Parts: sequence; structure tokens; C-alpha cells
Amino acid sequence: MDVTTFDGDFTYSVTSSTLYAKGEIVADLVRTGLSLERELLDRFDESIARRAYQNRSEAVRDLIREHLVSEEGDKNKVIAATLTMVYDHHRPNLSDRLTEIQHQAHTQVLAATHVHLDHHNCLEVVIMKGRSAELRKIADRILSLRGVKHGKFVITTTGKDLK
Repeated sequence: MDVTTFDGDFTYSVTSSTLYAKGEIVADLVRTGLSLERELLDRFDESIARRAYQNRSEAVRDLIREHLVSEEGDKNKVIAATLTMVYDHHRPNLSDRLTEIQHQAHTQVLAATHVHLDHHNCLEVVIMKGRSAELRKIADRILSLRGVKHGKFVITTTGKDLK
């Protein structure tokens, strides 16, 4: 099916197709076009080449997925997340406080990995699953502790609703 629409500023052209393998639907694809400035497209092509994408379509699909995952976090949906932090393990009571917060959030904290970077610094990765607002609060509580030198909270999808 081909559809072309004009909304006053842009013309959109969409083509649909269905891919089959061994008689089963593999993907229902829609072909669409974008209008971009040449410099923007050139920079995008350079970026996707560095990341070893086979084509623009897969890169654009990943950008769309990233946007949808970000929206899951904004809408307080159930997500998976990691909290990666570097902290001074010589800071009094810090290890106990980190453990206490994680135990208080035992339904959201799935696992934690701890490694010693050097004599003073540890790296810890906490893997969580739950509503994004709850996970953000846990991450904020941990990252605000004295002795936590750096941290990053990263959300991702549980994969349930993402194709």
C-alpha cells in the first residue's frame, strides 16, 4: 500500500510491505522518506559508519527505540535500569549505607556487582527493575551519599513492549 499526504509544509510518502520467512510473518515494514539538510545527513552517516551499522534504516530504528524507551521512563512505566557508581570505600559507614538502601529496595534491586578499582575506590553496578519514578528515587538517594564520587543512572526497557 502506498500513501502520500501533504500537510501544508511537508509531503510524506509511506510504503508498506510484509516480510515472510517459512510462511510466517517476520516483520511488517513501512518505508518512509525523510527530508534532511545535507550536512546533518553527512554527519549522521559518519556516526553510523563508526558504529558499524549496515544501513541507515537500522540506525534510525535504534533512534526511535531509544526515544520510546525514554518515554517509558517519563511515563513511570516498569523499566530496567542500572546505577553505576564510583565511591571511596574508606568513607566511614558508606558501604553500610549503600547496602542498607539496596536492602530497603529489595523488590526493585535485582543484583549488584562490586569491584575494587584501587586501594581507595570501588566501582559498583546496581541492576534494578520497577517503576521509573521509584528507581530514580533509589538512584538519587545513593548518588547523594557523601563519598560517592560519580554515578550514572541509565534506564532501558524490559523488552516487553518493544519490537
